[in-house]
Amino acid sequence: MNENLNAQQRKIAEEMVQMSVDSDAPIIVGLDIGTTKIAAIAGRKNEQGKLEILGFGHAPSNGVQHGQVLNIDQTMRAINAALENCRASNPDLDINEVYVGIAGHHIKSLQTRGDIVRQNAELEIQRVEIEQLIDNQRKTFIPAGDQIIDVIPQDFYVDNFQFIKDPVGYNGVKVGANFHIITGDRNAIRNINRAVERSGLKTKDLVLQPLASSSAVLCDMDMEAGVAVLDIGGGTSDLAVFYEGVLKHTAVIPFGGENITHDIRLGLGVLKQQAEAMKKQFGSALTDEAKANAFITIPGLRGLPPREISVKNLANIIQARMTEILEFVTYHLKQVGLDNRKLNGGIILTGGGAQLKHLKQLTEFVTGLNARIGYPNEHLAPNHIEQLKSPIYSTCLGLILKGYSDFENHTKIFEKSNLVKHPTSPILTSNGQGTQTQIDQQTGQTAGANSDSTPAPAAKPSKPKAPRKPNMFWEKFKNNLIDLFKEEEDQVIK
Repeated sequence: MNENLNAQQRKIAEEMVQMSVDSDAPIIVGLDIGTTKIAAIAGRKNEQGKLEILGFGHAPSNGVQHGQVLNIDQTMRAINAALENCRASNPDLDINEVYVGIAGHHIKSLQTRGDIVRQNAELEIQRVEIEQLIDNQRKTFIPAGDQIIDVIPQDFYVDNFQFIKDPVGYNGVKVGANFHIITGDRNAIRNINRAVERSGLKTKDLVLQPLASSSAVLCDMDMEAGVAVLDIGGGTSDLAVFYEGVLKHTAVIPFGGENITHDIRLGLGVLKQQAEAMKKQFGSALTDEAKANAFITIPGLRGLPPREISVKNLANIIQARMTEILEFVTYHLKQVGLDNRKLNGGIILTGGGAQLKHLKQLTEFVTGLNARIGYPNEHLAPNHIEQLKSPIYSTCLGLILKGYSDFENHTKIFEKSNLVKHPTSPILTSNGQGTQTQIDQQTGQTAGANSDSTPAPAAKPSKPKAPRKPNMFWEKFKNNLIDLFKEEEDQVIK
């Protein structure tokens, strides 16, 4: 390890575990560009289909407001800082391509319905006809300056037969579908691409952050039962609603953790850093759960005496803003006709804001739905980095899962653009005693700091690889968002 690594990076590196990694699988890197932080995670699936983390880094975000890149230069420097931390955790990691999350106020959605009359009703419906039906929806009128990001079919119908999940193989004169169309501002998409390119990287694909977070915390049973995923970020809160296995609604709520911090700063007359620290350490989303006789002492400014702030007052401010966010959720659920009688899976809370104490109870009180915190642990291999157990990294890990969906379904070409520079390079792991151990990928012997200790037994012969089960979540969505943007941009230039 580099001697210049700080203590946090050393701890991350010591906790990093490399198990039976599938050498045929590409290394996918997820880049989460958020309002408060930028995270970069490099991962690869092992033979059991679980993610092994090969590199992890994050840095404070600059140039991003409400999930939207405004200052490209500042964002580029923040991305570089996160990438340097990621490379520092594994110096042999070479990163060239990334999957990038996209969110922000500019993201909108609308519902449409379309159909086509078939030329030969005697033949069974073919996949190419369904693709034509979906592509026709890209001609839907949207405001100038916006761009269609994704067209998602919800359910199909053939003649008088309704609610068909896949009409291929049916016979009929007319085939149609209900669609969920997601749009975004063209300039916002362009700014993300420019910030990533100036960091020396290529954007493999742009992925909607609420969909990425959902893929990391949901299973097929959740989607079938009906569930709402609320990703509470720094600048916005992203909502994705699923019912009967179909994405029914997406929305961007224009409030997040930064708004809570801002309210605390103004309401209690403290600095932004103090407001953020109080929110994380002493904050509660329920006033009734805060102790009435508890106070926080903060130092005075420039010689002024210290101040005491009531924990009860702090909770009052947090509850007011979180209630506003949850009332937006209730409003959106009513708009699409999915209330507490239909969403049996309740609400899954994820993102940094989900770490607020007693938020689960407040959510259940305001919405009338069961609630739980969504962690991305299900897709991670055992003994993964401790920090990744946090819902903060749901989006970033979901981006890696999107990359593996593209790889397993052959929707994109992977040429080992992200790789470990030396095939025999040792992988960092923890020996359970707090000291660093390195495992040679070819021999399985320990090396490095503990090389004079008892050598590890030779690796056992590997068993034949069982075919992985593809990630079915992403099959429901279009896979070429970044390609569509480039195609439309080329047309504008022409």
